[in-house]
Amino acid sequence: MTAILSWLASLLSGPIVNGVIDGYKAKLAAGNDKDRIAADLAQRELEVQRAEIEAQAQIRIATVGRFYEPEKIMGYAVAIYIAKLLVWDKVLGLGSTDPLGGWIETTANLVVAFYFGKRGAESVAKIVTGALRK
Repeated sequence: MTAILSWLASLLSGPIVNGVIDGYKAKLAAGNDKDRIAADLAQRELEVQRAEIEAQAQIRIATVGRFYEPEKIMGYAVAIYIAKLLVWDKVLGLGSTDPLGGWIETTANLVVAFYFGKRGAESVAKIVTGALRK
């Protein structure tokens, strides 16, 4: 039974689950209260580590977002347009694209400014909020 559980654990999530199983085995094998308490603490530590890894993954998803969000789709469109202008038209000399004009030019410029200015604004905001907390 233990071999089957170990094999399933290595398939599903590797070292963390193996550690939990080892902790449980140690708890069962512990002869006195001191060993049992140490095994319980080790098992709880592994559970906390697993929960922390899951929380970090959720934070990463929340901060990075998804590839299909509207701001990213606009960024892709402008990046494709600029890449076409630079690579196809200018570098390879295989075509000519009319320049943007009107509201689409303004929109493309805003998208580029957003993507290049976003990181700087976030850095300044972190510095300011860090200084305010002190």
